[in-house]
Amino acid sequence: MDKYILAIESSCDETSVSIIKNGSEEIATVVLSQMDTHANYGGVVPEIASRMHIENITMVLEECLNKANMTMDDIDMIAVTYGPGLIGSLLIGVMTAKTLAYVYNKPLIPVHHIAGHIYANNLVKKMEFPLMALVVSGGHTELVYMSKHYSFEVIGATLDDAVGEAYDKVARVIGLPYPGGPNIDKLAREGKDTYDLPLPLDDSSFNFSFSGLKSAVINLVHNEKQRGNEIRKADLARSFEERVVEILSKKTMAAVRQYKVKNLIVAGGVSANRWLRDRLAELCEENNINLIIPEMKYCTDNAAMIGAAGYFAYEHGKVADLALNAKANDLLS
Repeated sequence: MDKYILAIESSCDETSVSIIKNGSEEIATVVLSQMDTHANYGGVVPEIASRMHIENITMVLEECLNKANMTMDDIDMIAVTYGPGLIGSLLIGVMTAKTLAYVYNKPLIPVHHIAGHIYANNLVKKMEFPLMALVVSGGHTELVYMSKHYSFEVIGATLDDAVGEAYDKVARVIGLPYPGGPNIDKLAREGKDTYDLPLPLDDSSFNFSFSGLKSAVINLVHNEKQRGNEIRKADLARSFEERVVEILSKKTMAAVRQYKVKNLIVAGGVSANRWLRDRLAELCEENNINLIIPEMKYCTDNAAMIGAAGYFAYEHGKVADLALNAKANDLLS
């Protein structure tokens, strides 16, 4: 029997509601981004984000139901991102979901934000197991092994900055506007790899570290300015991006080989990076690996991915009561 999941995502600066059928078919999604507001501050301001979620959540919910031509009576369950993320932002989504679950007597499904990013791929093509997932976003850089649905083994993670965070900080240093990732990616296409930057945490582990690379860029810019030299921004963007893509692809393919999987999925906002997409596509073709990367609209935070994950969470007995609370930090398990 078909299951319709109403999903809510509010972990950072996007207010989103989606209706997903059976974990694989998008019926309707509405995303209201706060990016233009936070760009004025060079990054997300948590207090502003949570206040804007309060202002927008009811409107986004109503718009999504109208877009789907459905009512709450047509909904079978409520899925929500409970963490990790900005605690104030998460609380708005969780309280909304709990209220809907109580008023309409629907099951309440808690969804880990990273699980959502991974399951965005199920909206593109049904996931096949075993698989390796590379999760790359503003707050996360992780390699996750999955032997079956809703079974997560984190085999590697960032020891400091997430890759998206590093992009934002490097962009700020070289004078590019927020968000840093898309702007560095665009500028890098005009440059050449001419700056001598280190390859971060180039070891046999599946962990990542981007603070050293970020610091190398900051020190380089500072020293060049002290010498009165002009920074070739496009070249620096290209050199930085080359190192990031090299280490991400190198460790990902090593994990694919070690765990003997034939399926690789990429998830999170940085999966929109063309350089990374092209490099992984090339390596997967060479090694006969099935690669799935979601459409651009599913790369950044959205409720469709939470609805996709919510279906499989429910299938595996992940149902919460009204004591569910938001968690700013929570390990994927």
